[in-house]
Amino acid sequence: MLPITFLMSEANMPERIAFNDLAAQRRYLGQAVDEAIRSVVDHSMYVMGPEVARFERDLSAFCGAKHAISCGSGTDALSLVLLAKNVKAGDAVLCPSFTFAATAEAIAGLGATPVFVDVSEDSFNLDATSLVSSISMLKRSGAKPVGIIAVDLFGQPADYNDIEEIAAREGLWLVCDAAQAFGASYKGRQVGSIGLATTTSFFPAKPLGCYGDGGAVFTNDDELANTILSLRMHGRGTDNYDNVRIGMNSRLDTIQAAVLIEKLKIFPDEIAARNRIAKRYNEQLRDCATVPSIREGATSVWAQYTLRLPRCDRGAFQTSLAAVDVPTAVYYRTPMHRQAAYRHFPTAPKGLPASDRLAAEVVSLPMHAYLSEEVQDQITAAVRSALAPCRR
Repeated sequence: MLPITFLMSEANMPERIAFNDLAAQRRYLGQAVDEAIRSVVDHSMYVMGPEVARFERDLSAFCGAKHAISCGSGTDALSLVLLAKNVKAGDAVLCPSFTFAATAEAIAGLGATPVFVDVSEDSFNLDATSLVSSISMLKRSGAKPVGIIAVDLFGQPADYNDIEEIAAREGLWLVCDAAQAFGASYKGRQVGSIGLATTTSFFPAKPLGCYGDGGAVFTNDDELANTILSLRMHGRGTDNYDNVRIGMNSRLDTIQAAVLIEKLKIFPDEIAARNRIAKRYNEQLRDCATVPSIREGATSVWAQYTLRLPRCDRGAFQTSLAAVDVPTAVYYRTPMHRQAAYRHFPTAPKGLPASDRLAAEVVSLPMHAYLSEEVQDQITAAVRSALAPCRR
């Protein structure tokens, strides 16, 4: 196969720039995925076939977690952990507001209360000062905080040294929502081996994605793992007709596991490519926009490459890039505490100013492991042109 740094020839250049070029990855993997899928079709064990157990073993080996438990989606992964911890009405779980809805949805869906905490503007991740003040607020009000969900946004792990210290001091469990950061590391620890449990998503657009929905839970806690194994199959006990708890149906399809086995083989090379691409973006754009930074001791898988445009009309910027066929996206235009379904839940006592600012300023550029230097240069030239009015 071609090296991961291959440059597309002009004949193979797509007509439009892809925001996340899954087709290029498909070409790179070639026949391997076809054969993996055909193998599942041949043995016809479409649910919990042998590829599922093999993929879980491969995941454990990759990140160093004792248990890797696959499931139906990243949202299900969060729900499974919360169910295993018996989260219920009357419980409060702290989480960032600047995140996708699934983080808070898993909490609220069990009748518990998500408490929205602000983030750090330099990392987009949970802010320790806002977390501490939010816990104090809950205690003063007589509420019952039970845990923290930290989100590793855009591919970079949260600042876990501070968060783990706070959680331990306050007697709270910590779950890491690594839907965007599986494959990253924090101060020598792989994502998947931090906290009580880590969850991730294999949605196709994620750095490690399948051909549909999928997710996983990682933990070193034997009791928690056994409970989650039961919960993902309807609360199964000794067999399928012995239900010892109320669970759910959340199993990774065997075909998806087969696809992910092949993708995991090339994942380290893809992570390296994403980091090279992010470095080039930073070098070419740091003088005209606020480029993302990685905290000391952390690595990122760059699920998104996200700029901040504090002095620029974001809509006009996106329109300008769209005119030259450069796609962009905004993650997230409205923080959770301002969305209709969630705005009645508690927020940090000093508000969420960083989340509000980021929601108004962020914009993401194309990012994937197969972005050639020629196409990236085309993107950065378009960005610089679009930002020229903001620098006058």
